[in-house]
Amino acid sequence: MVTTSAPGKCILFGEHAVVYGQPAVAVAIDARIRVSLEVSESGWLIDGMQFDKQRHPHLDAILKRMWISDGGPPLSLNIESDLFGAAGLGSSAAICSAVAAGLLHMRGTPADEMPLSGIATTAHLAEAEAQGGRASPIDTSTATLGGAVLVSDKKEPLAHWKYSRDLRIDGQRRTWEVHSVELPESISEASLVIGYSGRPGPTAQMVANVATLLSNEPERMEDIERIGNVTRAGTTALSLGNLQAVGIAMNECHRLLQGLGVSDGDLDRMVEAALPSSLGAKLTGAGGGGCMIALTMEPRRTAEEIELVGGRTMVSQLGASGVRIEND
Repeated sequence: MVTTSAPGKCILFGEHAVVYGQPAVAVAIDARIRVSLEVSESGWLIDGMQFDKQRHPHLDAILKRMWISDGGPPLSLNIESDLFGAAGLGSSAAICSAVAAGLLHMRGTPADEMPLSGIATTAHLAEAEAQGGRASPIDTSTATLGGAVLVSDKKEPLAHWKYSRDLRIDGQRRTWEVHSVELPESISEASLVIGYSGRPGPTAQMVANVATLLSNEPERMEDIERIGNVTRAGTTALSLGNLQAVGIAMNECHRLLQGLGVSDGDLDRMVEAALPSSLGAKLTGAGGGGCMIALTMEPRRTAEEIELVGGRTMVSQLGASGVRIEND
């Protein structure tokens, strides 16, 4: 048996604007997905049940790409998750990354020689296949590399370029440049409190709503560009360990996202509840449900305030380790 794990993620800056070529930054969080794989004599199984491709399109895509196409035997997979389900925390990307690493290890790749860019690429392709051809590499790159990841349509001088990813979407080739953001030790002084609204965020619907808004009011593209500028300023602050400036950038991102109509009452209530004890707070991901995050030096107090207005919480450091083999 091989056991692997990969982290979930939160988007710190840049959601929605990244669709229009602006940068976005995600951080890996302590909550992880763990996957155990072993050869099965009872056919394909997932968590002890018969594998259903329709229920698990991400797994189906990555297994076909990395295992079944090479004649690999049926496997039994068991998945454990620390993440809130369907909450925009990158659970499917973490599963894809963890499974890809596990399959490579079963094929003989040593744990300390995992080809991270290859794992991220394979996981991204599997996500895209499962999502009808549309997927950004930010989730799979963060799950694989860990730490903090910046994705943009160009190489950004404020982060360390790692690799390029491209994908044909609706007949057009889309290219992303994936970077890592170096996090100083001082970042560990603060915590990230994640508040879950209890409702999944409808990503496709929210992206479509923003597209309609921009089509009807083209001048609102200035807000998209402002989010890009805030993301770059926030990334610089993050790499310098300037926590106050990171919080300011988070607050400004949330204000701009509110203006685009992607926040909602639950998210705003949690953000407002967190602000008195936080350096900054904002929604994370698509909006319309899902999660918010707060950067804080008082995680217990901040979590309690979020819970008082109905949120479910978890606490994490910023920049957890990426995909890894657990039982080598």
